[in-house]
Amino acid sequence: MDILFVVKEFPHSKVIGGPIIIYNRVKYLSRSHTVSLAAFDPHGATGEQVDSIGVYCKDLRLVPGVKPRSLPRRAWDYVAGPVPPYFMLNYSKEMYRAISEMVAARRYDIVISEYSMVAQYLYHNPDLAGIRRVMSVHECYYLARRKVFEFQGLNREGISALMQLKGLKRFEFDMYADADKVLTLTPEGKDELLAVRPGLDIAVVPHGVDVEGFAPDRRQEGSQPTVMFLGNYPHDPNRDAVVFFAREAWPTVKKAVPGARFLVVGRGPTDDMLELARRDPSIEITGQVDDVRPYLEVSDVFVCPVRLGGGFRGKVLEAMASGVPVVSTRLGAEGLPAEDGRNIILADTPGELAAATVKLLEDRGLAEGIATEARRLMVEQFSWQRGVEILEEVLLEVVGAAPRN
Repeated sequence: MDILFVVKEFPHSKVIGGPIIIYNRVKYLSRSHTVSLAAFDPHGATGEQVDSIGVYCKDLRLVPGVKPRSLPRRAWDYVAGPVPPYFMLNYSKEMYRAISEMVAARRYDIVISEYSMVAQYLYHNPDLAGIRRVMSVHECYYLARRKVFEFQGLNREGISALMQLKGLKRFEFDMYADADKVLTLTPEGKDELLAVRPGLDIAVVPHGVDVEGFAPDRRQEGSQPTVMFLGNYPHDPNRDAVVFFAREAWPTVKKAVPGARFLVVGRGPTDDMLELARRDPSIEITGQVDDVRPYLEVSDVFVCPVRLGGGFRGKVLEAMASGVPVVSTRLGAEGLPAEDGRNIILADTPGELAAATVKLLEDRGLAEGIATEARRLMVEQFSWQRGVEILEEVLLEVVGAAPRN
């Protein structure tokens, strides 16, 4: 197959969060197929980053990130934009141009949008006539914005989410209905989409983890007790998770385990996160890092106190593969065949999260048992190779199917 990926944010070998799944899909599919990539590059990729994925690509086009619009322009977009306001956040004529040039130069069998935000470039795009279109839904924006509004109510964040819902449901689900195939990361994600628009053609292609690159490393006795979270913080569910845990659960943890630290790793920490760290020296914020493994190696517990959003949390897979026991909300563990008390501890309230974290910090036998079972689950069910094999089967089926009317 000749495959074109259209991607929301440039994936490379050192990226963390959602884009790492795209990097590995490109990497492993390129072993048997020809793969090209068109991606937004809002942060300015280095030559090393470009080379890390370029080696797997027949054609690679990077498009500058969309610049923030002025207030008058956002108001005009809200009233008369070509797509709903939420999708205008990533609306780019340059991306349309890049895709047009790529398909004019090469005949592709299939084009895959990774993240719904860039699915708009596949929807009703005449340049893609005759090419199968697959939309990979890491998170349904309509459902995510609705959850934020229901959760936050009429505060600033809730009202912002409410305004972003304008036109979102119809446009997003019309996109999915127009695709030759929709992909979700979890069965729960598939069920959520079908509850809104029955009849969508959906396949579940799970996330994965590099079980060789993320491997257990025994902690040194006497090391500082460390609790870790990992994320890209411009993505609000990650920011909310850190602030929620730091304010509501962490005071109980550090009181029970003196000297413990909360290690917050990842790109783009927000002002409220940085303020928490300024006030509390036990909270350490790293910012962007080139490799998350050294931070996992010094961590005793990984927490995933996510309350918002949807999809699959690759961060949890990386912690499990690395032999770090995980405490997570049920939403944070969505899509995992996790067994509470066996390979993970599930906790939703601040008290439950704090108690579970303290228990794992104090009971090393329990922590090691949960970590061992979690590592076994990763090796048996969540290697990248297995996930890409499932994706390859789906794509071959789509290419071989009769054209849509």
